[in-house]
Amino acid sequence: MYKISIILTLCAVKAPASTIVYTFDTSQGLGRRFDGIGGLSAGASSKLLVNYPEKQRDEILDLLFRPNYGANFHILKVEIGGDAQSTDGTEASHMHYPWDKNYQRGYEWWLMKEAKMRNPDIKLYGLPWGFPGWVANYTENPYADRQQLAMYIVNWIKGAKTEHNLDIDYIGIWNERKYDIEYVITLRKTLDENNLSSVLIIAADDFNWDQISADIFTHPEFNKAVYGIGIHYPGTKSSVSAVDTGKPLWSSEDFSTVDDVVGGGCWARLLNMNYVNGLMTSTISWSLIASWYNGLPYSGAGLMTAFEPWSGHYQVTTPLWVSAHTNQFAKPGWHYLAHGKGVGNFTFGGSFVSLQSPDEQDFTIVIETISHNMSVCIRPYLPPYTVQNQTVVIKLEGPLKIINKLSVWYSKLSKEEPSSMLIQKTGILVTDGQFQMDLGIDEIWTLTTVTTGAKAKREPPPSKPFPVPYFDDFENSSEFSEPNNLTPQLRSYEVLRNSTTQNQFIRQTSLHNPVEWCGNDNHPRSFAIIGSNDLKHIGISVKFNLDIANATDGVFLSTRVNATGCASIQSSGVFFSIYPKLSKFVVSSDFEGLHPLQEGTLTKIPVYSRWNELELQVAGNYAWGSLNNKELFDINNIPDDPSMGFVGLGTTEYGLADFDDLRLFEPKQDIFKLKFSVVV
Repeated sequence: MYKISIILTLCAVKAPASTIVYTFDTSQGLGRRFDGIGGLSAGASSKLLVNYPEKQRDEILDLLFRPNYGANFHILKVEIGGDAQSTDGTEASHMHYPWDKNYQRGYEWWLMKEAKMRNPDIKLYGLPWGFPGWVANYTENPYADRQQLAMYIVNWIKGAKTEHNLDIDYIGIWNERKYDIEYVITLRKTLDENNLSSVLIIAADDFNWDQISADIFTHPEFNKAVYGIGIHYPGTKSSVSAVDTGKPLWSSEDFSTVDDVVGGGCWARLLNMNYVNGLMTSTISWSLIASWYNGLPYSGAGLMTAFEPWSGHYQVTTPLWVSAHTNQFAKPGWHYLAHGKGVGNFTFGGSFVSLQSPDEQDFTIVIETISHNMSVCIRPYLPPYTVQNQTVVIKLEGPLKIINKLSVWYSKLSKEEPSSMLIQKTGILVTDGQFQMDLGIDEIWTLTTVTTGAKAKREPPPSKPFPVPYFDDFENSSEFSEPNNLTPQLRSYEVLRNSTTQNQFIRQTSLHNPVEWCGNDNHPRSFAIIGSNDLKHIGISVKFNLDIANATDGVFLSTRVNATGCASIQSSGVFFSIYPKLSKFVVSSDFEGLHPLQEGTLTKIPVYSRWNELELQVAGNYAWGSLNNKELFDINNIPDDPSMGFVGLGTTEYGLADFDDLRLFEPKQDIFKLKFSVVV
């Protein structure tokens, strides 16, 4: 067993001279089992990553998952898609309808496989946000048919194995929504009946330690079904009742902070303090990577950023290297040392945790001295505190006295000059079991017997704006995947192939309301965006086909879209909708069409039994639109606000619709000059 003493000698200019001994001792037992640090891909947060050029995509994935290279994440948590808006977009369900099973949709399967390929030991964790309406018998209550819901989840787990050879380790209930005790018991039984007893349930991915703890104490079957308690944004604290359950405690979603230097400080504090204050043995960040369009909700709230697949540009940011300070030098299955004997707060600010390998051959100490101003989290809020410079004398006792050298990794966070991140310093020579360190403010130190640490060096391509003109015929997308760069905000869009012509196109697939997550999915329109949120003068055209069963009543194009995510239905802009069955079109300044700018009649324009082309051009205060190259309207008084935004397409009502040959282009100047005498 190891016995380590840390003696702090405080600098005279910062505090009265004093010596404080911190004892690191394993002889009387260890703390809790370390379950790992992870990242969360959900809410369409990884949407654009899959579209990156292969070279840059591999570089990014290596930085996230490859051991002893970058962040080296231990856990990958993903959304089980439910065709519902879940923050920055929708993620596709593996079962749009009761008769439908397809395990090729979306990008989470791909991401899990890439992670496993790089690190076979990574743990996989699935959690639903929304659900297709049929799962809840077309109610808003997913627990309306508990067995049906359980089999929906079990099918996803089984599909992961049979189609992708992925073993799911953990499964959740319903993200940040009320759990149902009888459903959790049913899910556990259904998993066991399907030879999935190794899949462990984390409950309940909400915000309340005490409620689930009380239910665990009150309901024996529920207690038996739940492996661990996962709470979101706990602010580094758990509760006495949660600790008393004896179950693993996780911060199963945390961070949600911009990935700049202050975000890195936030992440460093959380990774230590979640265990120091709350005995949480796993912390999982939303998001793993900020790979959605800049301008969507929570832009940049990831451990690194990659939202330009057209340029290949990405940003390796401070939180990624902060992750490496723990992840590269400890593994799930190690144990924390006990509080007061290797885990705690320094008297003059900062914190330390230490971990030991199961064979007792390796140990790691992670120290952070991040100031409050350098560690402000979007959520959770960290109360004010102070940190002072400190001189640390570490004394190794007992079996550790034979150690003569420790590897040292160091980071210094700074707003005034470039931060120094994950720098390997000269190893510390240990003389007669002790050595001295000076700890400054806004520093992270890893002291370890592990010698395999490394810092990857990558030079991403330069950033470029979204390319206009832009064209996509969807031939370069995989069948059943989401269309490249087109980001669904309401309902689900996927690439399909015509069995006769082998031509690929995209289809809006939802026929009914989902069990919504964010509260705005009960609108009948579907909606997908593309581009950037600063497009001003822009044209968009697309071919569409409604000659299919269960077709929608109409389709629309839009520009200057200024609200997305859960606020999509509140968007303003220019929306050009056609309703073939009603033989009319509407141009409006709002998503719901409550403020029409112009309405008209469709006459002698065939829109069935063929592909049709819809086009919208907007510049300044002017808008022009056509169907099958026939002008339907020109308007010279569209609102100035918003003057820019995303462009998009969608359907006007529940039902299927096919789209192809999507184009973005500069407005045709002859149209605007001729009609309105403007220079675009």
